Amino acid sequence: MTGLVGIIQARMGASRLPGKVLLPLGSRTVLGRAVAAARESGALDELVVATTEEPEDDAVVAECARLTVACHRGPTDDVLSRFLGALDAYPAGAVMRFTADNPLQDPDIIATAARVFRAVPGLDYLSTSIGRTLPRGLDVEIISGPALRALDALATGHHRVHVTSFAYTHPEMFRVLGLTIPPDRSHLRLTLDTEADWHLVRAVVAHVGDGTVNLPKLAEWLDARPEVCALNAEVAQKALEEA
Repeated sequence: MTGLVGIIQARMGASRLPGKVLLPLGSRTVLGRAVAAARESGALDELVVATTEEPEDDAVVAECARLTVACHRGPTDDVLSRFLGALDAYPAGAVMRFTADNPLQDPDIIATAARVFRAVPGLDYLSTSIGRTLPRGLDVEIISGPALRALDALATGHHRVHVTSFAYTHPEMFRVLGLTIPPDRSHLRLTLDTEADWHLVRAVVAHVGDGTVNLPKLAEWLDARPEVCALNAEVAQKALEEA
């Protein structure tokens, strides 16, 4: 089977910033910006939002309908099963994993990762976070459909929350590739997990507007504004992703 499906995990029940995926950013929501960047990349054959069966995530389903993007509902904490259900509903040869709390994704980086994955025969997993150079919030990862399905019998505990972590922590079992995109901008934090992150992301969107922005231009703007970067400089990244 060929084709690349993008799956965006999204839920309202975040502990540090509840409801963050539907917060407004300009005329879009956080989720709406994530969907727009994925679509603009031109890299995907299908795009699906994977949310939970919790009643509060009816709002995510409604937003997906407004955005005319496919939606699949699955377990709250077993995110791997949620992804596998989405893959069953929208079959493809590989999955590009997104989280809705990354509203500043660069479509060019998404497209580059897809080209590299397709250019390496037999690759199971690709990620830009192995030897990170990108800001947190702009990383891209792709896993083959067969590899994702194999994880269902292998992954337990936190590996089912992380979805792909068993694959990249077991390179003896999976063919793994780290994609490094210079220069090193890993000091920047452009994800959305806390109130401090929210202040930074809003400042960025107030500058760039409703359209997507590529990383070189965004980094240039941020480098000239250390006071904006300082807004979330003290935030510690959580060990497990929540979306």
